[in-house]
Amino acid sequence: MDITASTLSLTVDDVAASSDFFTTYFGYREVMAADGFVSLAREDAAVDLVLLRRGIEVLPPEQRDQRAAGLIVAFTVTGVAEHEERLRQAGAPITMPLRAEPWGERLFQVTDPNGVVVQLVEWAAPTGT
Repeated sequence: MDITASTLSLTVDDVAASSDFFTTYFGYREVMAADGFVSLAREDAAVDLVLLRRGIEVLPPEQRDQRAAGLIVAFTVTGVAEHEERLRQAGAPITMPLRAEPWGERLFQVTDPNGVVVQLVEWAAPTGT
């Protein structure tokens, strides 16, 4: 298997609100759009995003009424503290402030208007043994 790209498809109530959130705060750009559908991408290694309106008929019937829930979209970054400050200054809803975990992870979370949780994480450099 040769995976050439990765895309995360999220079913949300308000496609435009989530699209605006990811383009405003995370540098995504709109690649394609139609009624109830938006495809977003970045130039780097970030996963592409597809946003589908809940109830859209392109989804199988058993998936149409589901929402993105219990899911965390995690981006590994450098300079996580600077990103938290930038997003805070830009008005992004910080729903979990920056914290450090004992295993070397520094992270914070923001949540989009549809409840999609986005976590930015930075890992401490491993120490020598």
